[in-house]
Amino acid sequence: MALLVIASCQLMVVLDITIVNIALPHIQSDLEFSTTSLSWVVNAYTLTFGGLLLLGGRAGDILGRRRVFVFGVLLFVFASLLGGFAQNAGQLLGARALQGVGGAIASPTSLALISTTFREGPERNRAFGVFAAVSAGGGAIGLLAGGMLVEWLNWRWVLFVNVPIGLLIVLATPRYIRESERHPGRFDITGALTSTAGMVLLVYGFIRAAQDGWRDPLTLASFAGAVIVLAAFILIERRSKQPITPLHMFADRNRAGTYGIMLCLAAAIFGMFFFLTLFVQNVLGFSPLAAGLAFLPVSAVIAVGAGLASRFLPVYGPKPFMVVGAILAAAGLAWLTLTDVHSTYAGSVLGPMLVFSLGMGMEFVSLTLMALSNVPTPETGAASGLLNATQQVGGSLGLSILVTMYGTASTNEAEKQVPDFLRQATPAERIRFERTGQLPKPWSDEILTAGVSAAFIMAAIFTAVAALIALLVIQVRPSDLERLKGGAGPGPM
Repeated sequence: MALLVIASCQLMVVLDITIVNIALPHIQSDLEFSTTSLSWVVNAYTLTFGGLLLLGGRAGDILGRRRVFVFGVLLFVFASLLGGFAQNAGQLLGARALQGVGGAIASPTSLALISTTFREGPERNRAFGVFAAVSAGGGAIGLLAGGMLVEWLNWRWVLFVNVPIGLLIVLATPRYIRESERHPGRFDITGALTSTAGMVLLVYGFIRAAQDGWRDPLTLASFAGAVIVLAAFILIERRSKQPITPLHMFADRNRAGTYGIMLCLAAAIFGMFFFLTLFVQNVLGFSPLAAGLAFLPVSAVIAVGAGLASRFLPVYGPKPFMVVGAILAAAGLAWLTLTDVHSTYAGSVLGPMLVFSLGMGMEFVSLTLMALSNVPTPETGAASGLLNATQQVGGSLGLSILVTMYGTASTNEAEKQVPDFLRQATPAERIRFERTGQLPKPWSDEILTAGVSAAFIMAAIFTAVAALIALLVIQVRPSDLERLKGGAGPGPM
């Protein structure tokens, strides 16, 4: 029951990264977002989530993990309610940012609660397997849930649905989860704010570049500000007696490599869900529910990959799964670059999506175990928070880079498509184009597909880099295998 409560919270938090993806076309038309600015609906959540995760992990260590866990879930529920009632883009983005704060408080404490609730060895391995499968598969589940809610109700219910789930978690927590020991310490508020502000500036720079070009003054100013603020963050952390980001954790090459792999893979998986959602709805013409169902196999195959990894980790160690998982993910994304306006779901989307998902399932179990290996108990909250932060920051930063690739490629494609359209357009179509600046189908499909293919090329590069890090940096020590001995049981399947 304790694992059910913890996993339910993680599912709710992770699910909310993608549950809005299915609703993006409806949010775009209802609240008047552009395609590139639409990514802020995702990034407003993931940036505050990733930027404040470390502070959330530290809060659990100092104040008690169960207490902080409950507060984070309640804040998440409140923000979800606000977002569901949003009447304009600003209100929605503000609510999404507040959701990220709640998730940042709840998520690292939920992972740390596994370390303190379950005994090291097979029992904890199985718990980590379930947690990793939920973390990786929650994205696909979110797409399915989002499709049902948008089709049967409306897009606002992708946010309202968190309210009853969160309240049930809050009611069950005191009964099934014991409070952890409190450790003395202090909060590094300055470090949390500078890290979050630096990442916001960096992501804004990439998205601004996609809209207005690399020479735009605000684009250049955003990148310059990001460098300055992030440099200040590093200086603050080096001088702080109790930094929010314990830099000594990067001294261990396995842990540093794990964070690097997570950074790259998160960029790829965020991009895959974001762009495939737009592709299957706008180009293939899927309804929200059909689009959600289209991603359902992702969750099942991720569970298969996580089950294989958790079962055989004690025998082979995590490195083979890290290398093979990243290679499979890269192969799936490279395959997706071949999609065009004539592609079909069964012929061009399903196969590469399953290959990618199998690799990601292997990765998340291995990465979770490696990141928390040899971490002292007082620092488990910080270590788990750092892993989650890497995932969210990597996803936000990676998505902004992929959006930049999309924007550049789609703009170039539009420059080729507009003359062809104008030669064939009727007077009424010309007037509509001059008024809206938007091309009708099939020209708009060609533009979107060109941008999506370019984004997948960059996503494949990210996963290839992850494979190289796993191959060249990760070293499995005898003590690591000894810690995993006894088998991981049946895993999350």
